[in-house]
Amino acid sequence: MNQILEVKNLSKSYGRGEYQTAVLKDINMTVCEGDFIAIMGPSGAGKTTLLNLLSTLDSPTRGEILLDGADITAMKNRELSILRRDKIGFIFQEYNLLDNMTLQDNIALPLSLNGVPSGQVIQRVREQAGIFGLTQHMEKYPYQLSGGQKQRAASARALITKPRILFADEPTGALDSRSSRDLLECLKMVNEKGQATILMVTHDAYTASYAKQVYLLKDGRVQCRLNRGKERKVFYEEIMSMLASLGGERE
Repeated sequence: MNQILEVKNLSKSYGRGEYQTAVLKDINMTVCEGDFIAIMGPSGAGKTTLLNLLSTLDSPTRGEILLDGADITAMKNRELSILRRDKIGFIFQEYNLLDNMTLQDNIALPLSLNGVPSGQVIQRVREQAGIFGLTQHMEKYPYQLSGGQKQRAASARALITKPRILFADEPTGALDSRSSRDLLECLKMVNEKGQATILMVTHDAYTASYAKQVYLLKDGRVQCRLNRGKERKVFYEEIMSMLASLGGERE
């Protein structure tokens, strides 16, 4: 498979001199097309810091992050803006939908801002709405929707530009169990159909069990990695056992 993201000896510290705190220490990982990776770990392990570095929202203290072979740590702000627009999708815990726009316009927004012809925009919005079960809600506003519907809309918006990689930061953190399952089934489907390569941060073993690989961070380092070779329920039990053996969170 084609390699999308390569992380080499990535470290991040905050503070100065003797007051420095190392949050990440020599992280190495590779993300290839079709991967669905979950990053887990206890509070303070560096999960969100790692996601912020990989998604260009922060800069490392040292190390390299190569996206399609280009070192994003050496890019200027304008280059990073273009990279985010063309190659990266984001899903946040909070949906970040615009309340004064319909669901259809929210999903279409990235394409509209990029000047994509209206015919193509409408077609792509319909495709995403169908994938995420939103076809009947396109004329509604965000305040008329449930949390699960809003997060599926945010996911549709993140994927409508066909990014090289989708970053998800605790995407089920604000959802109930049924809404979480609906969202995760949608993400699993688009991943398995080859429509999305996903890197997701989560504290929740159930959410992580939808991924193909799980990395556990602890004290700023990758402690271990699990590969899903079996059905999801079995993988969930393996994740729970891993967390218990390493003193992680059992949620």
